[in-house]
Amino acid sequence: MKRYGASDLLDFCTGILTRLGVGEEAARLLSDTLVQANLRGVDSHGVTRMGIYVERIRRGLVDPGGEPEIIRDTPAVALMDARNTLGQVASYRAMRLAIEKAKAVGTGMVGVRGSNHFGAAAYYTMCALKEDLIGIALSNAPATMAPWGARAPYMGTNPLSVAVPAKGRLPIVFDMATSIVARGKIILAAQKGESIPEGWAMDAEGRITTDAEKALEGAVLPFGGAKGSAIAILIDVFAGILTGAAFGPHIGDLYRNLEGRQNLGHVFAAVDPGVFGDTDEFKNRIAQMIDEIKGLPPAYGVEEVLLPGEIEFRTAERRRREGIPLEPEVEEMLLGLGREFGVPWITPVGP
Repeated sequence: MKRYGASDLLDFCTGILTRLGVGEEAARLLSDTLVQANLRGVDSHGVTRMGIYVERIRRGLVDPGGEPEIIRDTPAVALMDARNTLGQVASYRAMRLAIEKAKAVGTGMVGVRGSNHFGAAAYYTMCALKEDLIGIALSNAPATMAPWGARAPYMGTNPLSVAVPAKGRLPIVFDMATSIVARGKIILAAQKGESIPEGWAMDAEGRITTDAEKALEGAVLPFGGAKGSAIAILIDVFAGILTGAAFGPHIGDLYRNLEGRQNLGHVFAAVDPGVFGDTDEFKNRIAQMIDEIKGLPPAYGVEEVLLPGEIEFRTAERRRREGIPLEPEVEEMLLGLGREFGVPWITPVGP
């Protein structure tokens, strides 16, 4: 795989989106969420999504000029209608509003409805770290996962992210889908004609499958069995039902429904540790926890005890230095968009 510089990829994707009619600021924000995901090694939520984003904008299913509106507001809580704009735009604004509320009254929570796919959830929770706040984000997603014991999809892979600041250490950054694996990884496997590990998904008949194509026709499986299924359902309660967004199978599918809107729901929250005590003391205690966990003897066959987000930080450091590797299929898709919109392709920084 060839490797590309993060700033070059950012400029390229921004150029595609602006020529599609997306405003410069929104185009750069959306592109940044994708490139940051690639930097952190979350390639399933990186520039591989450019093709479907472009297609949905072109079909009028997403309004890149839509202006999110705050329809309910209190000192600590707000509800935003995204007005079908880019999910990244609505989500970033909602997270910033949650941060402002937390700095003012100690905690802030903003629900969003009428939104679209927002990318990797950690992008938003990490915004809170710069303000010494704890960041929380959750979202529902199109129905691709079967509830525990069922074989038909009902809820999405409904992601959850939490970011916690630490004194002099890497922050704890947790970001996960409630499925065993993000569906984007199955999509990537199908695009490359590769099989998937057993236990990731089942086919349309409810049988466990390693065929990526059959898995996309069936359902991904929740992590942790019934426990993961319950967490996914509860995320949909908050992100979908509480906000007034669509929920369960009523959400428009990003890839398979190219006729209707998604109407996704998200919830963003920020918490000021200073409300509970001294912020520096909190961050020092988090650092103590990190050091104590890192100092534990590794299990048999494990080289190092790792904290949530540690692998992603190391990957980002390496990829900033060496470049972001792109699968040939993703590279070809981006090349095609460049030819279509007249945006020159970028020069790789390494093989």
